[in-house]
Amino acid sequence: HGTPDLDIVNDIFRSAHSIKGGAATFGFNAISEFTHGVETLLDQMRSSERDVTPDVVQLLLQSVDCLRDMLDGIKDNVDSDPEEASRISDQINVMLGAGDSDSAAAETEQEPKAATANEATAKVIRPSVWQISYQPNEGIFKTGNDPVHIIRELRSLGDLKVAANISRLPPLEHMNPEHCYTSWDLVLETEADESKIREAFEWVIDDCVLEISPPAASVAEQPQTDSEPEVSSDTDKTDADKEVQAEQDGGKLRVVAGEDDRRKVNDRRASDRRSGAGASTESSSIRVDIDKIDALLNLVGELVITQSSLSRFRKDFSESDLDVLRDSLVELERNTRELQESAMQVRMLPIKVTFSRFPRLVHDLSVQLGKKIELNLFGENTELDKTVLEKVGDPLTHLVRNSVDHGIESTEERLAAGKPAVGTVNLGAYHEAGNIIIEVSDDGGGLDADKILAKAKQKGLVSDDALLSPSQINQLIFQPGFSTADKITGVSGRGVGMDVVQRNIQELGGRIDVHSEKGVGTTFNIRLPLTLAILDGQLVKIDGNIYVIPILSITESIVLDPKKVNWI
Repeated sequence: HGTPDLDIVNDIFRSAHSIKGGAATFGFNAISEFTHGVETLLDQMRSSERDVTPDVVQLLLQSVDCLRDMLDGIKDNVDSDPEEASRISDQINVMLGAGDSDSAAAETEQEPKAATANEATAKVIRPSVWQISYQPNEGIFKTGNDPVHIIRELRSLGDLKVAANISRLPPLEHMNPEHCYTSWDLVLETEADESKIREAFEWVIDDCVLEISPPAASVAEQPQTDSEPEVSSDTDKTDADKEVQAEQDGGKLRVVAGEDDRRKVNDRRASDRRSGAGASTESSSIRVDIDKIDALLNLVGELVITQSSLSRFRKDFSESDLDVLRDSLVELERNTRELQESAMQVRMLPIKVTFSRFPRLVHDLSVQLGKKIELNLFGENTELDKTVLEKVGDPLTHLVRNSVDHGIESTEERLAAGKPAVGTVNLGAYHEAGNIIIEVSDDGGGLDADKILAKAKQKGLVSDDALLSPSQINQLIFQPGFSTADKITGVSGRGVGMDVVQRNIQELGGRIDVHSEKGVGTTFNIRLPLTLAILDGQLVKIDGNIYVIPILSITESIVLDPKKVNWI
């Protein structure tokens, strides 16, 4: 709450601006119009006209959810909920209107003085004429940008005249359809300032040559000439005009397209996309750091050298070569082991891929439960096998939800206990002895051992005279259907979850431990193998059958003297 972090707000604003422009380019007008209000709200924040408040943040998060639903609807060719988009748009307009009314009230207070001082003078705002030269790089299309969108943005600022220059256009046989060879000379008559004009080029500023000439005089002072300028205006066209008209003259291409015509073209293209033509199935893939690829290639090179050294023994071998052969085999073993480890590293991804979902989860739950909670993340760059990473997300979600709901007390309870009003949930990861440890902890009320034991006896999970250690009592929470919640909420309380968490962790070859102190907090430690792709094991032969026992499951290996074994 308070003054916004301008770097963060600018990043969000640019994302919203990109979504708005991209949606307009492809004819998704509902998304473009919805995002316009979000963009305006963010613009007020980045210009310090509006403080960051919980209401603003919550409204922006709801807008993100609504945009995601709208985009998913387009992708899946299903209709999104228009009422939800309308409801959020109304809330944004109300919030923007509240800010505007404050400004209007301030202006009203000053209006009498201004009127008194200028009673006989009529205030006239004269638009200015800007000369703009825009030459995009040839690869502009590959970045997802479209010059048509920029032209549309400029047209919204005022009267725009467009002249397209095709002097860079190569012969047809040398033309690349993915390249842009056209540049544009634009004349914009507008009341907007230069910063507003440059916003239209914000996303392509590094991929173009842009020149914006300031106005020499207002439009009212521009001299009238008899010659026709080398531009054309939309307003001069009739209904009989085609979607796009072009006239080539000395390397200049005059392009005119009415807004309605462009909308028809975009709507038709959007309709073609929604029809499902050319749809392709998604493939599973990961992004690999180039350093890992280089290391893999180096090891392959070492392996090829070792193989070449061994290949000569196929035709010519003597006892004098035994030492060389032994050294080559040792080198081959080393190269193979390093190649295996390097290949496994390719599958490793930072756990921040999974952690990224939890700030929003904790925020939404804290609002729902009326609590103040701060989430701290650490070890986000700790790497984990892709398979393990995909399967650990749901167990972590259960644990974090329980920490927020059951662990952290209400603000009143925390203050009464001498704690800070804001509770803390920690989520992190680190490596330890060939495993990865994922830790979920909170500074809440901790587990009530007496209550857990009483509930377990009531359910018949333990006998009435059982004496359990604190660790054994804590493990009871993983029993199916076990819960000490006094009431069932929309978040938890049915006893479904913790047993599933333990089972999922065990299926990954890991285990989960819990440590808690009443009134201080609770910590869950999840110990997982780094990878499921390749596991080292120990071969054991029993009665003629050979078994492989994973090394991670072996605590100690003891060599027995057969003479000291009593055979039955």
